Amino acid sequence: MKHILMIATGGTIASKNNGAGLTPALTSEELLSCVPEIAGFCDVTTVQPFNLDSTNIGPAHWLEIARLIEEHYGSYDGFVVTHGTDTMAYTAAALSYLVQNSPKPVVLTGSQKSAYLRDTDARRNLADAFAFCADDGASGVHIVFDGNVILGTRARKTRTHSYNAFSSVDYPDTAVMREGKPFYYLKHEKGEPRFFRNLNGSVFVLKMIPGLKADIFDYLETNCEGLIIESFGAGGLPDYGNGEFYTRLKRFLSLGKTVVFTTQVEREGSSLATYEVGRKILECGRVLEARCMTLEAAVAKLMWILSFAEGEEIERLFYAPVSADIY
Repeated sequence: MKHILMIATGGTIASKNNGAGLTPALTSEELLSCVPEIAGFCDVTTVQPFNLDSTNIGPAHWLEIARLIEEHYGSYDGFVVTHGTDTMAYTAAALSYLVQNSPKPVVLTGSQKSAYLRDTDARRNLADAFAFCADDGASGVHIVFDGNVILGTRARKTRTHSYNAFSSVDYPDTAVMREGKPFYYLKHEKGEPRFFRNLNGSVFVLKMIPGLKADIFDYLETNCEGLIIESFGAGGLPDYGNGEFYTRLKRFLSLGKTVVFTTQVEREGSSLATYEVGRKILECGRVLEARCMTLEAAVAKLMWILSFAEGEEIERLFYAPVSADIY
């Protein structure tokens, strides 16, 4: 039997209604008791570093989960992280950079309805997550949800209520769960695990909207080291007749800051060289382009890179694929 460490962090799957709305309340042991069939194919130990709505989970929590995985890596065959759905894709992306090339599976799951309820997707998701984690072919960081196995760098929450809450963006699912077994579409290479212990949280995402003023850079220059700009379509900045956005972008880059351009469009990625409004960005200095990366992966990757790299090394690392995050 496989030995699995379950890391419970809260979320809807562990929630009860306290009169003021749903809030995490179930313990890791209570969650595990909802799926007694798991004991038939794996031996599970549980830990609970925190019990939070995932809205409240951020970089410090990602580091704590990664620390637990590294600390116990030699003692277990795989890891299941139960997590709220709202920021699960961010956590999955972060773990993909903090625990790289893992031959052992790190599986995140949760639910759209509490395990406490009679009508819930929690039991199936938990059973599937452990079944995938216990499979000999499983490796790396994945989200298992509604029968789909999605690479951690490619997952995004695309529905707020439906059971099929997560989608794989611009990349195939790794597998689908059928009767408790994974049917693989892709097999990922297994290597030697690499663990990283730091993130730079000084990253800001600026979502462009029509009419936004360039003086937003007054705040950005003081408060962030890395900036991800969610621009329109294939990518560009508005001119408004004065070119102020381009002037401020040049100044921001001259301060040694890092800028990544991505798109608000969910699929098919950015391409700054397509339109004049994008080519003018490329003339402002060394900007990076997320291309087909999800926003979640771009945020986590930039936090990871800025925690230790400088200068041209930032660009090299950003474009170097990690767990099929960019191509």
